[in-house]
Amino acid sequence: MRVSTAQFYLQSSQQMSQKSSDVNDQMAYLSSGKRVLTAKDDAISYSTLAGYNNDLANIEKYKRNITMAESHNNMQEIVFAGVEDILNNIKDQMLQANNGAMTDVDIQAIAKQTRNSFEQILELANSQNANGDYIFSGFKTDQQPFSQHVDGSVSYSGDSGVRELQIAKNIKIPTNQTGDATFLKVDNPIGDFTANYTSNTSGVALASANVTDRGNYNTSAMPHDYTFTVDALTNDLTVTDVNGNIAFPVAPATPAPHVAGQKISFDGIEVTLSGNPLPGDSFTMSEQENVSIFETINDAISWMENSAVSTNLEQHQVDYNTLLDQFNSAMTHITSKRVDSGVRLQVLESQQSRHLDMELNLSSGKSNIEDLDFAKAISEFEQSKIALQASQQAFTKVQGLTLFNYI
Repeated sequence: MRVSTAQFYLQSSQQMSQKSSDVNDQMAYLSSGKRVLTAKDDAISYSTLAGYNNDLANIEKYKRNITMAESHNNMQEIVFAGVEDILNNIKDQMLQANNGAMTDVDIQAIAKQTRNSFEQILELANSQNANGDYIFSGFKTDQQPFSQHVDGSVSYSGDSGVRELQIAKNIKIPTNQTGDATFLKVDNPIGDFTANYTSNTSGVALASANVTDRGNYNTSAMPHDYTFTVDALTNDLTVTDVNGNIAFPVAPATPAPHVAGQKISFDGIEVTLSGNPLPGDSFTMSEQENVSIFETINDAISWMENSAVSTNLEQHQVDYNTLLDQFNSAMTHITSKRVDSGVRLQVLESQQSRHLDMELNLSSGKSNIEDLDFAKAISEFEQSKIALQASQQAFTKVQGLTLFNYI
């Protein structure tokens, strides 16, 4: 067969280029430690590896979210622990102030301590994370949630938004607890109402008041304000609604003196009074399902500061008992919030462990598919290198031959 010089050079060039490409491919496999780099290496394995890589990338994202969620919930748990301690201290201060051996000066000093405790809780409620975000503002993380006014009252500027992070394919976990739900919505220990005592010589108190028949309650006179009066002559107890209509006793029953521990019902409400009211006693009852922690502390401070000038010892003690119940309810409430954070942290820890196990399993499966057999790869690399060298040497020798070499 006749071979032209041009054809010889072209064939030699193509052959050496192919051998050189084989060597480069082998070097790429060796340097990466992987046997599948592109789909052409192994289309089925490449597709399987894409699935592994996607799953591993998702796990990495979930792990980052878990770290963030742990940071947020850890900080809240620390804040709740601090609030618990302060509330417990205030309760102890209330117990001290109610000690008959305390002088007015002592009680005023305790009131100042309680005011300092109030400021500490307010500061905790306005806590910020490392990024400067307020942790109790809901979605408004750049807005300070609580502000104290001149009269001592506290207003909330955040919202009720609960942020969540996805920590698994179908699992999201909250990263915050809102300020209103945490500090302003403590369960009222009395129930659904609160009392305002206008005349109380007996020390009678509203022990509990709950809506038990929502249908009857919703159709009764609104607003749901009721006045309890004890007749100055007969000692009969009467309850009137906001329009002045008699709600209790329910007709055809007639008014009668109240019996201690007796439950009375009207307009879908069930009420229990502690103690027996005396003739002339009266108080009003209004809706109040929740109590603010800040309001409770402010009332405690006022109770202490007014101890020296209080002339109605019976009412003073009723107010003390009410405040003590509210502090107990507030401590239970904050503890439940702390427990919520603790439960979330447990879930995060458990999910993190599952992700680590899954990551190990996926990495093992991925390794079985893509990891290079170095002994085989090195052998193939040496073979490709020898083939390239042989091709180059053959070209060098052949391209220099002419007929004159044989004359």
